[in-house]
Amino acid sequence: MKQRLSVEELQAQISDPWMVLKIMGEFVEGFDAMREIGPAISIFGSARTSKRNPWYGMGKETAAELAKRGYSVITGGGPGAMCAANEGAQKAGGVSVGLNINLPMEQNPNSYQDLELFFNYFFVRKVMFAKYALGYVVLPGGFGTMDEFFEALTLIQTRKMKNFPIVLMGKDYWGGLVRWIKKSMVAEGTISKEDLDLFYLTDDPVEAATVIQRALEEGSQIRPEWSRELAKARKVAARINAPRRIRAKKKRG
Repeated sequence: MKQRLSVEELQAQISDPWMVLKIMGEFVEGFDAMREIGPAISIFGSARTSKRNPWYGMGKETAAELAKRGYSVITGGGPGAMCAANEGAQKAGGVSVGLNINLPMEQNPNSYQDLELFFNYFFVRKVMFAKYALGYVVLPGGFGTMDEFFEALTLIQTRKMKNFPIVLMGKDYWGGLVRWIKKSMVAEGTISKEDLDLFYLTDDPVEAATVIQRALEEGSQIRPEWSRELAKARKVAARINAPRRIRAKKKRG
């Protein structure tokens, strides 16, 4: 004699297959909408960053520099650092994409999105960030930002993603984390010293965009010697752009 299932058990059996279809639907919708955005860079950062915060300007300028180089910009579509990046890309004439997530708080879509998508599942959204981007820019942020950063590092380290530059923006903010990675992870052997070359740390939007463009053009990871080269280039540019002072010659009596 067959055992009868309770109402709750029947609902569970029905809902699981339907959930799979909902997930597939989000993937299909995302793939269809994103396939023509062109070469893109995903930018992450805190939804809580105010427009008065210097990080907002940093994100806006970095996105603008990437847009000038022909890259579309992908963000989470929300406020804060995401809004900054979408604003910078759009105002610089680039394609501005927002991958919004349905949340009970903090996710109010910003008004600078040329392409606006909505997701129920974080993992579907994360696939879109990686699949349609050639690299990442990571602005100061919280758990979600760190999640994206470390997942990308894991995929690169395990060679699931290749030639994928990652730039951390904000030396003061991320500096402690980078020092801990060196002091603990590298020292204890849980990662290799070479793994530190998988990302680049800077405060300069132009430098961030230049590093990403160069890595993609060369088909390589970010190289540590580039920081020295870029530092020299900045010094030369500073000398060229510095205002010239004309000194009047003293007449001899």
